[in-house]
Amino acid sequence: MGKTRSKDEIKKLQCPNHIRNKTIRKNVVSQERREKKKLKKNERKKRKMAGEEPKIPRTIENTREKDDTILDPENEEDLERIEEMNLDINTDEYASYFQMDYEPKVLITYSDNPLQKTRTFGVELSRVIPNSVSLYRSRASIKKIVESAKQRGFTDVIVINEDRKQPSGLLLIHLPDGPTAYFRVSNVKTTNELKKSWKNITKHRPELILNNFSTRLGLTVARMLNGIFHYNPEFKGRRVVTFHNQRDYIFFRHHRYEFSSNAKPKLKELGPRFTLRLQSLQRGTFDSKYGEYEWIQTNRRHEIETSRRRFFL
Repeated sequence: MGKTRSKDEIKKLQCPNHIRNKTIRKNVVSQERREKKKLKKNERKKRKMAGEEPKIPRTIENTREKDDTILDPENEEDLERIEEMNLDINTDEYASYFQMDYEPKVLITYSDNPLQKTRTFGVELSRVIPNSVSLYRSRASIKKIVESAKQRGFTDVIVINEDRKQPSGLLLIHLPDGPTAYFRVSNVKTTNELKKSWKNITKHRPELILNNFSTRLGLTVARMLNGIFHYNPEFKGRRVVTFHNQRDYIFFRHHRYEFSSNAKPKLKELGPRFTLRLQSLQRGTFDSKYGEYEWIQTNRRHEIETSRRRFFL
């Protein structure tokens, strides 16, 4: 009689990892993948012939944990809280902006001795944001910059930080009384890196799209981002700026839309392109020592998250 094999030995023989020849092992793995794919395709075909509806895939978005600050206008229980939120909005620091009492004027500056990509990023932001100026910091502190900007009539200040020759942070300060938000910046692509020309960016005021900001914190961040753009876009330029929030990452895109002969719109990316992630939201203007934080993200994930399906914006 032959030797009886244990379950572990049988499982090991079925697994291609025991095959020492790399080429044979690769072919075996590829064949197994093709068979699994074919099996799934046949199962889908059987369900379709049986008239079964396709199942909704399980994703992080559709299994998101509900935030208490997400309000639904169709839910009667949330109507009172919606009224309170509207009262807060009508009396916050951006109420005068949405009442069109002033036009935004933005100062864009940098950390000390910025390198080429950071300088280019700031200049391109000044082309995207209407009525904005890019100036060097000249080793002045942020508090001095804020006071100087107030005297010159600026409504917002953007400070771009860098790390390892790359833009790494963006500090957004609303004047004169705040709030102040700090974002981590990643995946920065300038117009040159996208193989685009900055000459295609016209001086028309762009349209603005703010997508998927659903919580109370997300609404505050969206109002801050909205507040640096003019409230009256010039549709003639056909420029559109998008801030799309997905899993607390804010993706920035800048496009021009065109209409073809068959009336289908086409998008042409103008650049730049980057991603923001909120790190802190502070009341008032920037004060790292005595500032009061409305929200702050620590480096330790489990102190701020109960699970990976919880999002804050």
